[in-house]
Amino acid sequence: MQGKMLKVLTLLLAAVAPYGSCTSLELQFTPQDLTLLKGASTSILLSLKKSPDNATIEISADHADLVYIYPSTITVIEGNVSEAWTVNVTAVDVGRALVAANTSSSLIDVTEAFVRLTIQHSDFLYHASIVVGWVYFAAWSISFYPQIYINWKRKSVVGLNFDFLSLNILGFILYSLFNCGLYWIPEVEEEYFKLYPKGLNPVQVNDIVFALHASFATFITIVQCFIYERGDQTVSITARVIHGIFALFLFISVILAATLVITWLDFLYYCSYVKLAITLIKYVPQAYMNYKRKSTVGWSIGNILLDFTGGMLSMLQMIFNAYNYNDWNSIFGDPTKFGLGLFSVIFDIFFIIQHYVLYRTRGYEVVAGTTTTSSSTEPISA
Repeated sequence: MQGKMLKVLTLLLAAVAPYGSCTSLELQFTPQDLTLLKGASTSILLSLKKSPDNATIEISADHADLVYIYPSTITVIEGNVSEAWTVNVTAVDVGRALVAANTSSSLIDVTEAFVRLTIQHSDFLYHASIVVGWVYFAAWSISFYPQIYINWKRKSVVGLNFDFLSLNILGFILYSLFNCGLYWIPEVEEEYFKLYPKGLNPVQVNDIVFALHASFATFITIVQCFIYERGDQTVSITARVIHGIFALFLFISVILAATLVITWLDFLYYCSYVKLAITLIKYVPQAYMNYKRKSTVGWSIGNILLDFTGGMLSMLQMIFNAYNYNDWNSIFGDPTKFGLGLFSVIFDIFFIIQHYVLYRTRGYEVVAGTTTTSSSTEPISA
């Protein structure tokens, strides 16, 4: 009796052995990332190395209004080896969709049976967005160096507002945190797509590089404030109170995220909102200082012109992407980037008027540690 049971068990193990490896029963799409123009069609390959039993494969998209799939149903015959099927995909409308396969067989692994499909209006807009993105990155990144150069050349930071710098460094650190978190942390990105299922991640590689570089360049400028002549300039009590309010808000947000009251995506959004608020107010101290001194000497107009260029191109890139993927939620999904560009442009226009119209014949000099105002018939170029 025991011999018969052992024989039956041996035969059973022999029958199951070919299916013990998950790899041999893996259902997989090739390729798994695909970009199509609206109205275009292509073929993708669905493969199965070995069929363990008779089964039905159902292929569908999470957004059926964006893509047409044929065939949507495939029959699998038990025992067939290395089966492969051609699946035709037609892009019906622009957006983002996930094409996935499911099967009635519990023995088939469908983990890799998916295709991330991106549908766009125009391939030209796709490449134009990339070019614009890197040009705005270059303009915004270079914009920090005229100020650094002027500080070095004058061996003075008189005319550069310390409140502006203190707010700027905090804002860019938070902006870096938001961009890196949304781009590099899969769990956060998954939370974003739950909010905007048809959308694309609004953070691009150039956004990350810019934010990190901006933090570095602002830090260098702050170091200059400890080295060069600065007169009686300090960070004001008002700015310190604002920093305290932001710090308290972020501290509470971290606790709420850590205790799962809010998601980490919410926390990153809160960081971005603080950055947006900083962008709205950080230029005010510098604009007021220019008004009070009736001069823009010490405040680089080259910085402003490049900042204006970067702000315009940043918004243009977001508009290109929003139209190309019919994803206008991406602007609201990353309000900091759009707001950063918009508010920067508005203040840049004001600074340009101050420099070239209101105070173009006024100078401000540093003499033996004191500041004096001088008049000139020549325009000031700071």
